[in-house]
Amino acid sequence: MNIFFKMVPLILVSLGMDVSFAKINPNAPVGGTFNRNLGGEPPTIHPIMATDAYASVIHSYVFDRLASRDPQTAEFAPRMAERWEMAKDGKSCTFYLRPNLRWHDGKPVTAEDVKFSFDAIKEKEYGALHLQSYYENLDRVEIISPMVVKFFFKNSYFLNFSTVATAEIIPKHVYGDVTTSKKLTTTAVGSGPYRLEKFERGQKIVLKRNPDWYGFNIPPWKGAYNFETMNFRFISEENVAMESLKRNELDFVPRMTPEYYVQKAVGDPWEKTVFKVKAENKAPKSFGFIGWNLRKPLFQDKRIRLALYHLLNREEMNKKFRFSFSDLATGPMYIRSEFADPKVKPVLYDPKKASELLTQAGWKDSDKDGILDKVIDGKVTPFRVTLIYANKDVEKYWTMYQDDLKKAGIDLVLKYLEWNSFLKELDSHNFEAAALAWQTAFDWDPKQIWHSQSAEKGGSNFIGYSNPEVDRLIDEGRLEPDQAKRRKMFQKVYRLIAEDVPYAFLFNDRYTFYGHSIKVEKASDTLNYDVGVDYWWSSNKASLLR
Repeated sequence: MNIFFKMVPLILVSLGMDVSFAKINPNAPVGGTFNRNLGGEPPTIHPIMATDAYASVIHSYVFDRLASRDPQTAEFAPRMAERWEMAKDGKSCTFYLRPNLRWHDGKPVTAEDVKFSFDAIKEKEYGALHLQSYYENLDRVEIISPMVVKFFFKNSYFLNFSTVATAEIIPKHVYGDVTTSKKLTTTAVGSGPYRLEKFERGQKIVLKRNPDWYGFNIPPWKGAYNFETMNFRFISEENVAMESLKRNELDFVPRMTPEYYVQKAVGDPWEKTVFKVKAENKAPKSFGFIGWNLRKPLFQDKRIRLALYHLLNREEMNKKFRFSFSDLATGPMYIRSEFADPKVKPVLYDPKKASELLTQAGWKDSDKDGILDKVIDGKVTPFRVTLIYANKDVEKYWTMYQDDLKKAGIDLVLKYLEWNSFLKELDSHNFEAAALAWQTAFDWDPKQIWHSQSAEKGGSNFIGYSNPEVDRLIDEGRLEPDQAKRRKMFQKVYRLIAEDVPYAFLFNDRYTFYGHSIKVEKASDTLNYDVGVDYWWSSNKASLLR
């Protein structure tokens, strides 16, 4: 599980709070084929250059890490490294690799590969700006022996250990040549529990179980990775994905909207050959938003951003589309996070307040055509904004927003883009407003998204947000070893960002909804910190479909 944020199209479903019944089956049978929906096609599955959550899912199976969090306890458990030693001052860490580790092509894994995996992130040619904020405190990596590697850090950054422990380790002999490596967009060689069989553009990604993986008999991974073959499909529309599930062409759809769960997942074949699940656990949660491109003059006025926020009727959207399963988001992390300032209240739907703010900013309907306008650079300019998005399933939210904005004299143009095209628009900063979500992690480091240094091309601060006080608090908080003090500092970061309204923050959900077929078995609907799909296995009930 990577510690950095991953970009996902706005789906508005995340995970909830607490369970006490989570179980795994350490003796789960091995075999069978698992067909699951990925949700979209990753532009690349290169281990360094990929930025989206779709690629991250594939990476989690193909590439391995020195350590990963136990999905039941959230504590770090050994993976490629059988043990480690962290210096008391937090400025160095030594990892001892397991003997006889092998890459999928049969070549041995060595400390040289581990060192290369981190050196490559800092190579400008790889374009890993979205990762570099996490590794800027890594001073150097030294090879102590063929199977021992030591990391030295510049300071006591609170994520020093998790940053290096959870990074994907990649083979130097495959990715070491930058020119050749950059072409490897549909191939991947790792050492994880699955090997990449093929990547068929526009069709699927196929993974095959790696029988030589060391972890099959080591807790907490014993009982995981049981399917012989996993096929990942790229179906972006919920209705299409669910129809595929009902036809048993898919065995798992990881995200189901509350609307589908309540209104559509009823009757045959539901609860007979396909099943819906409403799960609640303590996993990190994603958050959705509309991001305003602050490089555009229109959005540099906070009054405009706040007015647009007041015209977003989240209360009605939550009732109408989400059956009130969600909380209204208040800022740049999920509302139940320890870093969310509880004093920050949600921005509510208030057309009157929005109108006052727009008038203060000089917008009025001078020609009485129903659209606000303003003289800009000597020209009468109508208030028109284009919103780009990459998920048609939430288009109804934007249609509702469009109607409410029209009543206020604002013309919202909706523009759906395929995921790859959407990412290109963000990366080139060629957009006005964009709807999407961030998939978050256990510990919050705001730098990747909110520090001004992350606003360069390729960085995750694609809206160009900049606040010197936020920068200062992020820089200081990242080096604060005392968790209570760091929490207080990052809560202030949360509050300042919320006050700046660079995003219209949407919803925080208490549950995750998903669908699966009768062809899979599981010990429980969710684990404590993960749904636990990796612990599922092929069911002997599949014969009922014949």
